[in-house]
Amino acid sequence: MNDMRSLERDVDTNDVKIAAKGVQVFYGDNHAIKDVDVQIDDKTVTAFIGPSGCGKSTFLRCINRMNDTIDVCRVTGDIHIDGEDIYDPRVDPVQLRAKVGMVFQKPNPFPKSIYDNVAYGPRIHGLAKNKAELDEIVENSLRRGAIWDEVKDRLDAPGTGLSGGQQQRLCIARAVATEPEVLLMDEPCSALDPIATAQVEELIDELRQSYSVVIVTHSMQQAARVSQKTAFFHLGNLVEYGETGQIFTNPVDPRTESYITGRIG
Repeated sequence: MNDMRSLERDVDTNDVKIAAKGVQVFYGDNHAIKDVDVQIDDKTVTAFIGPSGCGKSTFLRCINRMNDTIDVCRVTGDIHIDGEDIYDPRVDPVQLRAKVGMVFQKPNPFPKSIYDNVAYGPRIHGLAKNKAELDEIVENSLRRGAIWDEVKDRLDAPGTGLSGGQQQRLCIARAVATEPEVLLMDEPCSALDPIATAQVEELIDELRQSYSVVIVTHSMQQAARVSQKTAFFHLGNLVEYGETGQIFTNPVDPRTESYITGRIG
């Protein structure tokens, strides 16, 4: 991993990729997210931390409009990616989700071959003119997912036959195959063993050179290891947001300090 000086330099030079203002989320009568304002940098790993049910995954799902798929869910406020309002009625959520990739808590490869798992997105979005181009996208994506060497001789084998850690790296390869600019990860290591977790964390550190990565994690140790910025959520509020080192060593809000030291959570 990089030393702290280079991390700080990286953070200082980044541009804002995602800007949220006044975001509220309601599930029926339940007010799940309350007036969140945040600016998330490009080419940075941003961690969302906080107790279970605090709204961090709900807010993550606002960034690629996954909440649209829940009938009782209503989102208000503004979220812009590269200055574009992603909730504008003219924005196609399918196209948005090609630009904003997502990796879930439990590895969820399609019941298809390893090759077809990765080729699926580029095929439906028309990113390859022919088989040779598709082959290249698949290989590049599997390399980015740090799993090419393990699967290159069995691309026709089912993705579901891989180990848990390999499946999650396959899902990351699948997410980057559509050339996204933002990668959302909802507790991507919670179902993995420590060795697989370390591999995915190393991969996240590499991916931030190309993407804005936002990760929800229950593990404060993981947030401290992989992120440059951290946002602490509590009871639907974004309590505090800043450089990861500062959030963990010198938080401003007493609620953040209580969570970090284990008094709430």
